[in-house]
Amino acid sequence: MLDNWYCVSAHGNILVYIAVHPDCTIKDLTEALFLTPRTVWGLVGDLRRAGMLDVRRDGRENHYLVNLDAYMTHPGLKTLRLRDVLGELSHKASPNAGRFLA
Repeated sequence: MLDNWYCVSAHGNILVYIAVHPDCTIKDLTEALFLTPRTVWGLVGDLRRAGMLDVRRDGRENHYLVNLDAYMTHPGLKTLRLRDVLGELSHKASPNAGRFLA
């Protein structure tokens, strides 16, 4: 039975969710991905430090966008940009959202 494994890592799940739901919040991520806020904060922090996410502050909330110009971090995939992997997903979600979701 294949119920115990996932095709995409936790970091990848965060990137895919944000690509499809641009401008989402930590609360959106925790509810959709069934993760704790602490876990999501850690994953988002890793992705921000890698340059894969951008943040927009709105009052007390942060809203996240995928930086499609960032490169993948896996040694075997370093020549690919996030645009190559997530571009079609993000284009369908928000085709006119500018650099981060073009």
